[in-house]
Amino acid sequence: MNADRLPGPVPDYSATWTTLRGQLPITPIRTEEDYQQMVRVSNTLSEYLSGGAEDPLADLHAIVTELIAHWQARHPTLPQAEPREVLRHLLATHGLKQKDLAGIASPTVVSDILAGRRAISKKVAKALAARFQTDVSVFL
Repeated sequence: MNADRLPGPVPDYSATWTTLRGQLPITPIRTEEDYQQMVRVSNTLSEYLSGGAEDPLADLHAIVTELIAHWQARHPTLPQAEPREVLRHLLATHGLKQKDLAGIASPTVVSDILAGRRAISKKVAKALAARFQTDVSVFL
C-alpha cells in the first residue's frame, strides 16, 4: 500500500515546486502568452543539452516540448488568408468534412462558402469560432 505513495511528505513537494517554478517558469499552457514563455524555456534548455539521453536536462526538455506539442495540437496556427481558406485549413487540420458542420450550416452553405460563392455570415462566423475555439474575426 505504501508503495503507491510518493516518497516524502507532500508539503515538501509543494515548497520544492514553488522554488523551482520561481527559477524556471514551467506551468500548464493556458494562453498564447504561456505558450510563448514555454517556447522560450524550451529554446533555453536546448542550448544547454549535451545531446546524450543521460543528460539531466533531457527529461525536463522532453516535458516542456510535450507541453508545447499538446498546445500546438489543440491550437493550430491559422493561415493569414481569406476566411474560406481559414475554414478549409481548419477542416483539414481537424480531419473534418463539410457535413461535420451540419449543426452550424448546411453542407450546401459550407460548400458555397468554400467555393467562394457565398460569404460567411456573422451568425455562422460566431458558430465556427466557437466550434474551433478561435477568434470570430478570422471568419469575417
